[in-house]
Parts: sequence; C-alpha cells; structure tokens
Amino acid sequence: MTIDLRSDTFSLPTAQMKAAMMEAPLGDDVWGEDPSVNALQEKMAGLFGVGAALFCPSGTMCNQIAIRLSTRPQDQVICDETAHVYLYEGGGIAANSLASVKLLKGDLGRLDVDMVSAAVNPADQHFPRTALVALENTSNKGGGSCYQLSQIANISMYCRENSLRLHLDGARLFNALVATGDSPKEYGKYFDTISVCLSKGLGAPVGSVLLFKEEERFDALRIRKLMGGGMRQAGMLAAAGIYALDHHVERLAEDHQHAAIIGKILADCDWVTDILPVETNIICFQPNPDRFEVETVLFRLREQNILAAPFGKGYIRFVTHLNISAEMIERLGGVLLGL
Repeated sequence: MTIDLRSDTFSLPTAQMKAAMMEAPLGDDVWGEDPSVNALQEKMAGLFGVGAALFCPSGTMCNQIAIRLSTRPQDQVICDETAHVYLYEGGGIAANSLASVKLLKGDLGRLDVDMVSAAVNPADQHFPRTALVALENTSNKGGGSCYQLSQIANISMYCRENSLRLHLDGARLFNALVATGDSPKEYGKYFDTISVCLSKGLGAPVGSVLLFKEEERFDALRIRKLMGGGMRQAGMLAAAGIYALDHHVERLAEDHQHAAIIGKILADCDWVTDILPVETNIICFQPNPDRFEVETVLFRLREQNILAAPFGKGYIRFVTHLNISAEMIERLGGVLLGL
C-alpha cells in the first residue's frame, strides 16, 4: 500500500465519479454547445452569485486569463512573495500579460489592507500602473492558511475605492470555505475574478473554473482560445466537476482532520524543529538538520512506501486528500515516530 502525500493533485476519481463521466451528455464546447460544460459553469456561477463562469483545463490557465482580463501591458500586479501566480506559473504574468509584479511579505501568504495600500504606486510616469491585487486562499506555501472574511472585505473595499481589480487564486478555496464556514456568495461579492480548482481536494481528474462578470465573457473566451484552452467534447471532464461539487465538498473536513492528526504526531517527533500552523489539508514541517536532511527523511519514508514532497528552505510538505484513509494516517504516524 502506497501512501501518497505529495499533493492532493494525486487524488483519483472515484468509481461513482467515473460513472457520471461516462453518462455525461456531450457537445462542442468551443461552440458553446456542450450541455455538461454549460451545466457546470451555471452551477459554479450560481454557487458564487456571479455573472459568468468558464471551464478551463487548469488553475494556472484560469489565473492567467484573470490577470490578462485585469491588466494591460506595463501594469503591475501586487501579490504575496509566495503566491502561486508568481512562483509556479512559468512566468506567465510577464509572458501573457506583459505586466510586472510587486511582491509583499505577508503572514503565511496572507496580505492585509495596510500592506496593499502601502504597495500601490503613485500616478507617475516612472512607475508601472498598479492595476491588480491577487490573493491566494488557501495559501499553498503558507501551509494551507486561510483568510478571515473580514480581511478580504477590507482589501476589496480599498481596491474598489482606488479603481484596482481584485483576483482570488482559489485553487483550494473549498478547503477554506469548509474550514471557516464562510459562504461562496460572500466571496463572489468581494472579487472581480476567482479561480477554483476541481482536481485537488475535490478529486476530479482535470479542470478548474474561472468566475467573472458576465460582460467579460467574450474577452475571457478569446483569451482562453489564445492560450489553447478551447476544448471540444469536454463534458466528460465537466461532469466529474459537477459530481465533485455535489459529493466531495463536505468531506474535505475529513482531510482537515487527518492533517490535524499528522500535525500532532509531528509535534511529538523530537527530530522536527518547526511545523506551520495546520488549518486545512496541508502540513509543512522542518526536520532538524542536525538529525536529518530533508532528502534523508524523504528517502526513509519512500522505503516505507510513503511519498512526500520537499518544500523549499529545509521544509517537507504532506497534503491529505480523499485517497488518504484513517488507516494510512495511523501507519504514517508509526513510521514518523519511529524515525
């Protein structure tokens, strides 16, 4: 039995999800005629109370479309220094939108309104025009940290008062919603664009959805086409997303419980020096380099058929998901305590 904790992207579709995919009615989505894609988009737009939604192959594409919608060449995007849109999207902000980035050092990936307001450039020809603020919830590099809704409301109010756009990289947004009890419609009120991933904790095999205003639909479609995201009979993938929304949201709480258990086990390991606060399904911890190098820990775990990921600056990341059982958590605990 392999215990794969490298990422929730390694989650596999269930038998029931596969059945829903096989039964999905299909059409040509580039023509707007795939009924399953249309149903997913309508469902997501309704959940968040926004005008429109667009199904895309990946969260990266959703984020890049949103940034392109919200900026023009020579503009500037404000985000945390650990943001996925900056670190892990291949330089897409520069390549796709010809925009620069101002990086802020937030609290476990989270920004506040004072940080944002201090980072906005003056209206001066020497500086790029600040156009967009991008938040991430939950924050991957922040160990799955969540925003409080009041923090988001304050940033949103400042952005609207100062003609700035606000984007949310919500790859794991449903993890945040389950953890905090907040409503999707609250998020729909505060952001101009939101990307939501279906293929992480929700367990779909492929796909993300971008949420935006109805009047931006044409431009969003054009940008998706430019980026190669126009899929034809994509309804089988969309059906997996619909199944995930109907059956896999509430069960994210189980992943959070498993992560909390792992965090407590690591706290009892004398070879661990630091553990980021465990809020959702991500656990980031630092082995004591006097005891173990990161690669040594990863090697010893692999010997026990346990897979984890290095996470920079001496840290290791575990991510729980729907294919990680209570039995696996118990076995993992025995291995960690025995290292």
